[in-house]
Amino acid sequence: MSDNLHSRMHVVSDETRNLVNLVLDYSRRRTLAVDTPLDHPTTETELKRLAGPTITEDGVGSSRALAIFEHIFAPACITTDHPKYLSFIPSAPTKAAVAFDLVVSASALYGGSWLEGAGVVHAENEVLTWLAGEFGLPEDSGGVFVQGGTIGNLSALVAARDTRKAQLGDEKPGRWVIVCSAEAHSSVASAAAVMDVDVAPVATGDDGILRPEGVRAALDEHGDAVIAVVATSGTTNFGTIDDIAGIAALKDEFDFWLHIDGAYGLAAMLSPLARHKFAGVESADSVIVDPHKWLFAPFDACALIYRDPTLGRRAHTQRAEYLDTLTESQEWSPSDYAIQLTRRPRGLPLWYSLASYGAETYREAIGHSIELAMQIGSEVKKRPNLRLVREPELSVVVFERDGWDREDYQQWSDRLLEDQRAFVVPSSHQGRPNARFAIVNPLTTFDDLVDILDTME
Repeated sequence: MSDNLHSRMHVVSDETRNLVNLVLDYSRRRTLAVDTPLDHPTTETELKRLAGPTITEDGVGSSRALAIFEHIFAPACITTDHPKYLSFIPSAPTKAAVAFDLVVSASALYGGSWLEGAGVVHAENEVLTWLAGEFGLPEDSGGVFVQGGTIGNLSALVAARDTRKAQLGDEKPGRWVIVCSAEAHSSVASAAAVMDVDVAPVATGDDGILRPEGVRAALDEHGDAVIAVVATSGTTNFGTIDDIAGIAALKDEFDFWLHIDGAYGLAAMLSPLARHKFAGVESADSVIVDPHKWLFAPFDACALIYRDPTLGRRAHTQRAEYLDTLTESQEWSPSDYAIQLTRRPRGLPLWYSLASYGAETYREAIGHSIELAMQIGSEVKKRPNLRLVREPELSVVVFERDGWDREDYQQWSDRLLEDQRAFVVPSSHQGRPNARFAIVNPLTTFDDLVDILDTME
């Protein structure tokens, strides 16, 4: 064995065949399971006690390693595709997308350049073109799938800054500024910190909507220092949609890059129930939407789309002697459009699922969540001890229980998970604690949500 140890992990052998069969059998069982529990986290001490050391000189063997994962590590993780996972923004990948994620890994695909991955880049671009069309963007729009909304927002804002620099030439301000809502996602502030630029948060009314009046004031105040205005189409906390059409209309008076952070909510444009709420998106210079949220893809995937892809390419193309073959080519290389070089073709599971089921199925699945949110919102209003914090806009429902403080919400949440009834973590708004349903899973039912409300009596 020692003579062949260097190649043991790569050759096809009886050991390899057994290992692959073990993993595929587990994956098949997990993908087709209909009773996967929510599960729950445990302590580091307990995991060490149960699993023991797993990284050793000789290895523990594929069977034992998989058993440790299946029976110790996996149950210590909350199941994000469970119909009663209703916290944060859940994930509910289709069976086709999950299955094809295995294919992506098994096929040794590189999705960074056309030279190395023409076929997969073409497939990803077909999805991006379709999404751009749904959002009303021009036919020559394009972009790339990146890891998540944080990287998508950062990449778009870097392109916006690069474009502003080119416009102003030597007349650069002392500090660049990003204008956004005070309720914008934390990733905008994170991107600004990485870029070492300032954020000008615009206050909103009680409805949380960023309106053109506030944006106008910020543009007047900061002038050419503004590299972008970020509007949100579906905030994480409430699903609130900014006045995108009103903000976009300001482009007739001011020269600014309009970026739409639609990580969660922009997918709702696919549904006829909500499409009208997104007027103005067609004027954006860049948009993001996360397929691993409401487009039913596995973690981790964010679609970043530029109105003019050449601006993204100019900002992000990496140059080095060993990359000359790629950078001197005019072919479409995804690594040119975001802060990344090496990348897996993370858009392929979405492509396969869309190709398999068709867009209409997606529209119906998204519409289901919107309708369910409206229904459970009405149910909340019928209960004397509960109160909606805001009317549901998309598929997030936020409500309060009379007389409860933060500790009451936390104890209630802990009981729900301990009983494997649901995963609903407490949230808050303006310092007041509340409860929140984030609904994206088509298997979540009205009865599921009513059962959870009943536990608040």
